[in-house]
Amino acid sequence: MTRLTGGALRVTVFIGENDTWHHKPLYREIVHRAHAAGLAGASVFRGIEGFGASSLIHTSRLLSLSEDLPVAIVIVDTEERVRAFLPQLDELVTEGLVILDECEVIRYAGRADEPGASDRKGKRSL
Repeated sequence: MTRLTGGALRVTVFIGENDTWHHKPLYREIVHRAHAAGLAGASVFRGIEGFGASSLIHTSRLLSLSEDLPVAIVIVDTEERVRAFLPQLDELVTEGLVILDECEVIRYAGRADEPGASDRKGKRSL
């Protein structure tokens, strides 16, 4: 398991919900590649309204535009590991925004790190 505390780098990728990679959601490809690269974690957040370089507002309030809502993928790990992953993002993200922020990790623990937590098969460990 990856241990992560102290200084880290956060990469946030802003794309559209309908963006794809080989006919699959782009956000899914990014998360799976981050996992394969051994990064500490990745989460996808669906926005309710936003606009980007095209200046077209996408919102969940208008039925006709609610099909391509903004999506943010957030990945946090050490600077070295995040920067090593950036070439993959460069390959995948042809339209969107990728930002890097320095951050500090206060606590990073998985369920398996806690007594009585569930393992991958849903069984309780003692």
